[in-house]
Amino acid sequence: MTLAEQLLSGNRLALTRMLTQVENNTSEGRAALTELFPHTGAAHLIGVTGAPGTGKSSLVNQLALHFRKQEERRVAIVAVDPSSPFTGGAVLGDRVRMRDLAGDPGVFIRSMASRGSLGGLAQATAGLVQVFDAAGYDTIMIETVGAGQAEVEIARLAHTTLVIEAPGLGDDIQAIKAGILEIADILVVNKADRPGVENTLKALRSALELAHPVRHVFQHHGKLEIIEAPDETIYNSWIPPIQKTVATEGTGISELANEIARHAEHLRESGDWAARERNRLGAELDALLQEKLVAHFREQVPESRYEAVLDQVFQRELAPWEAVKVLLNGRSE
Repeated sequence: MTLAEQLLSGNRLALTRMLTQVENNTSEGRAALTELFPHTGAAHLIGVTGAPGTGKSSLVNQLALHFRKQEERRVAIVAVDPSSPFTGGAVLGDRVRMRDLAGDPGVFIRSMASRGSLGGLAQATAGLVQVFDAAGYDTIMIETVGAGQAEVEIARLAHTTLVIEAPGLGDDIQAIKAGILEIADILVVNKADRPGVENTLKALRSALELAHPVRHVFQHHGKLEIIEAPDETIYNSWIPPIQKTVATEGTGISELANEIARHAEHLRESGDWAARERNRLGAELDALLQEKLVAHFREQVPESRYEAVLDQVFQRELAPWEAVKVLLNGRSE
C-alpha cells in the first residue's frame, strides 16, 4: 500500500510522513501529490493574516475550537512562521499558543517555516493544503506571518481571507496603507476590549466606504441626504463585514464563524467559489512552471557563461534586461 493510499484510509502517521515529504519537495512527495490530487477540492480554505501582535494564533485557536465543538468539522491548521534571513531557522511556536487543541484527533496543526518566500508563504504551503484536503479535513486554516503588502499571496490560496487588526498598534490606518482591503473578505478587529477600538473601527469603515461605494452621504441645505450607489456598482459583490472579537475570552468567535459561513455561501451562489478555485490552481501552476523553466534554463547554460554575463551586469556593461536577451539568445553582444 502506497503512502497516499495509507493516508486516504485515515492513517494519521502516513499523513505526518506525507506532509514532511511534500514540505521537503522530495520525488516521493511529488508522486504522492499526483496520486492525491483527484481527491482534493472539497475543503474550505481560510486564510488568516495581519500584522504581528494582532492575536492571529489565539483567534485561529478559538475558531478551531468552535468548528470542532459546534459544527464537528475536521480542522487542519497550517501555521507559517518567518524564517531568519541570517540562519534560515524559525521559531515555529504556534503549537504553544494552541494548546487548547492538543489531543483532539479531529485537529491537525502543522507549523512550517516561510523559508524566505514572498509574503511569508513557503512554496510548499499549497502542497500541504492539498494533502489535508485529500485526507478529509473540512476546514483548512492557513495562518501567515503578516508581511505587509506581500500578504496578497494568501488571497490567491484561500477561499475566504480574514485580515486581523487590533487597536493600539500605533497606526489606525496601517491596514489601508498595506492594501489589505483588496484581499480581505472579512475584517476582524481583535483585542476589541482595548482602548482605541472605536478609532480603529471608524478608520476601517471609512476605508470600506471608499473601496465599496454603496451609498454617498452629504449635507444639502443643512439636511442629511443619502444617495444609493447604482445597482451595477454592487452587483454580485461582497462588502467585507467588520467583526469585533476578544480571542483570549472567546468573545465574538461564533459571530465570526457565522460570517465565514455566510461568505462561503455567497461564493457558491455567485459562482465565485469556482472562479477562485480556478485562479488558485492557475497561480500554483504558474509558480511551478516558472520554477521548472528557470531550473531547466540553468541546466542548459554553462555556469561559466552565466557568471560571465553576470560580471558584465555588475560592471554596468549590460543592463539586466539585455543580459537576459544575451543568455536566451546564446550569444554575446
